[in-house]
Amino acid sequence: MSNRVIVQVFRTKSEVHRQRKNSLLIQMLMRFIVVVTLFCLVQFSFAQHVPTMEEVISLRSVGSVSLSADGKSVVYSVQTTDWTDNRYDTELWLSKNGEPGFQLTNTPKGNSSNGSFSPDGKWIAFLATRGNKNQIHVIRTDGGEARAVTNDEEGINSFVWHPSGQSFIYQRSEKEDPNKKEREKRYGAFEADDAEFTVQHLWQVDFKPDLRDPSELPCYEKTDSLKAKAGCIEWPKAKRLTEGKFTVTNYQVSPDGNKVAFTHQPDPLINSFVKSDISMVEISSKTIAKLVANPSSDSFQDWSPDSKEIVYITKGTDTVSNFFTNDKAFVLNLQSKASRRIGAKVDEDFSGMRWAPSGIFTTVQAKTNRVAYRIDPASGDASLLKGLPEQVFQLSFSKSGDQFAMTARNGDQLAEVFVSPAANPAPKKITDMSAQMNGWKVATSEVISWKSKDGATIEGVLHKPANYDPSRKYPLLVVIHGGPTGVDTPSPVPGSVYPIVQWLDKGALVLRVNYRGSAGYGEAFRSLNVRNLGVGDAWDVLSGVDYLDSKKMIDRSKMGCMGWSQGGYISAFLTTNSNVFKAISVGAGISNWMTYYVNTDIHPFTRQYLKATPWSDEAIYKKTSPMTNINQAKTPTLIQHGEFDRRVPIANAYELLQGLRDRNVPAELIVYKGFGHGITKPKERLAANWHNWQWFSKYVWNENVELPLGK
Repeated sequence: MSNRVIVQVFRTKSEVHRQRKNSLLIQMLMRFIVVVTLFCLVQFSFAQHVPTMEEVISLRSVGSVSLSADGKSVVYSVQTTDWTDNRYDTELWLSKNGEPGFQLTNTPKGNSSNGSFSPDGKWIAFLATRGNKNQIHVIRTDGGEARAVTNDEEGINSFVWHPSGQSFIYQRSEKEDPNKKEREKRYGAFEADDAEFTVQHLWQVDFKPDLRDPSELPCYEKTDSLKAKAGCIEWPKAKRLTEGKFTVTNYQVSPDGNKVAFTHQPDPLINSFVKSDISMVEISSKTIAKLVANPSSDSFQDWSPDSKEIVYITKGTDTVSNFFTNDKAFVLNLQSKASRRIGAKVDEDFSGMRWAPSGIFTTVQAKTNRVAYRIDPASGDASLLKGLPEQVFQLSFSKSGDQFAMTARNGDQLAEVFVSPAANPAPKKITDMSAQMNGWKVATSEVISWKSKDGATIEGVLHKPANYDPSRKYPLLVVIHGGPTGVDTPSPVPGSVYPIVQWLDKGALVLRVNYRGSAGYGEAFRSLNVRNLGVGDAWDVLSGVDYLDSKKMIDRSKMGCMGWSQGGYISAFLTTNSNVFKAISVGAGISNWMTYYVNTDIHPFTRQYLKATPWSDEAIYKKTSPMTNINQAKTPTLIQHGEFDRRVPIANAYELLQGLRDRNVPAELIVYKGFGHGITKPKERLAANWHNWQWFSKYVWNENVELPLGK
């Protein structure tokens, strides 16, 4: 064979090899494209899932968190939705050594709460009702069955471990007056207003980890034939620590185990918090000494690690502005009786102050974020903890203070449990609640700001639909939070009784307004609606609408507004004082401050914000009441209210309803049977969502929607 032929053959073989190789590459590429396409289609399919109202209501959520003394384990609560029994169930979960948690408790038809480690970390105690009122139960950290360790006939409201780990300090209600039953036998049921109540006091009971269940052996009352209770297993006897004409609220045992500091007020009535003081009881002698007694409210927060000082918050001498002025934080030296202020430069209320060896830690609302501070107990200076999620809700520290656990989230997440070093925070996520939203089309959040009518800067959280097109104009729904010292923050699934995620998918913008009075913006901002309720609030809402309109973002012919509690009041005020919305929903809203004042259970709220009673300044009550301008009302209004609401009595709903009907304004009242100020069960919450969906579909989108019924 000639060289030319050999070369040709070689080239032919090379080309064949090259062609095969190219063919293989093409096939692999095609397969890769198919896989990627399928993956994208699957992802796109998942991303397009719009959660139902039931799915949003059914989201599991974390609540309280407690870190073990060695900082290695976390017990936390998880709330789930029980549609069968129409309730929310809370159970405890446990995470060890930073590993994902597992469910620890299961209380059928009830909840497990207040999870707390024993000082040696061997036990977890919690509260549950398992056949005999609310009792303290314990379960071993390394596994086993839970069992009750108390048998208090009145039931237990709360508890803390004694530092020795050998007993509990707990709070319970006093026994009901035995004369009340005798009185009812003769005179029937009646009650003097604000004069009949049951106070709460502190008790101590031993923890006996080896105690057998008392039901394991029979017990007999003494008779002629049966002499004895000998051999019976008896529950530990509780010892009273406090008594008197006051009720105990929060409390904590000193680290040395000798004393209990506690907050108390004259009675458990809601308005008595303004008279709260702080005292201390010596456990051995039961001697009580008053520590802080300002004219206004005082509240104990925590002990210093050496048991020589306490930290507390107070309103001082301010007895007329408790609802909107800042608390002040102080450290009290028990020996010198001297108090020194701390955190003075922080212009907001402190929450859940915890004193660790490295300082005093607290969380504070900061506009739409919730941040954590470390306060130096000596200098009082506060420094911001960096590297934490945007929203920090609760902190729990190890005994040494070098580790802490927290519940927290960013604006696109659900709340999660984290653990972190205290010195240089580097949070490690323990839970993955946000995974429940995988594949969901959820809300995106953007914090915006604008100027109100009087020049005040107002912020709001703006949610846009997926594939938002800036060249389009969208329907707008405004959702107003309660309070007024509440606050709206970025969230992937906002709403509660409002189907916000579904409205976004329908192609609407949703604006949640942090109107004047909202928390997180400082005391001066919270005071801007004093003697200006409704009026200034309406400015803030309407100027937000105008701001979006100036950006050519909204279709002003398709707008709605809604809110609950204070948000319901502002919505009612807008119903009678503006005509810019096509529909409004008033949830548990105030319609007339004069009639509200005499019916609510928090009379001081109205007096403080309006700086008057109806009898001393009728004009300010009229200026700020929605009913004053009922003759101007034109907006179709849905009214939602709990049947037994004491905070905003249902008379407010009927007053607004009748006024609107007399004006021939389309109006409907939905009464949620058996509920107070909030809708606290899943089925009725679902109903409230659907009622709002129907109302705004009809008046904003001109669609009639029937309430879906299952078969």
